[in-house]
Amino acid sequence: MDAKATWHEGLSFTATADSGFQVRLGAEPEVGGANDGFRPMELMAVSLAGCTAMDVISILRKKQQQVTGFEVRVHADRAQEHPKVFTRLIIVYNVRGRGVEEAAVRRAIELSATKYCPAQAMLNKVVPTDLKYEIYEDEGEGNARLVVQKTFELP
Repeated sequence: MDAKATWHEGLSFTATADSGFQVRLGAEPEVGGANDGFRPMELMAVSLAGCTAMDVISILRKKQQQVTGFEVRVHADRAQEHPKVFTRLIIVYNVRGRGVEEAAVRRAIELSATKYCPAQAMLNKVVPTDLKYEIYEDEGEGNARLVVQKTFELP
């Protein structure tokens, strides 16, 4: 896999990779940026969210779970001093559906965390990570009822 960042001016870049898609990179005005794109560390959190989200929804679909809405949120605490690395990650899986089985959600999260998601596998080696999930019963017409909210401990 190859990736590159091409400089425009100041701290503005366009990043591309083998897929051919582009993403704007930028920085805050306080450090000389124009506030015109993702910060590189934001993209690391987005990469983690996307990687594990794709795994979990794929597994839930294979398990024939009736998912009507799905979201993965990543919260990253960062060090105060440079290089301002991630010091703790919290990943919250929000699953909405009809009769979604908690065991299926737990297994999908476990498989993503331990087998399939390379972003999570790399970050787990250096950053403490908390996994949480919420399951909502879709009651139709935009209404949902919280059924389960737990922290997931990897075996």
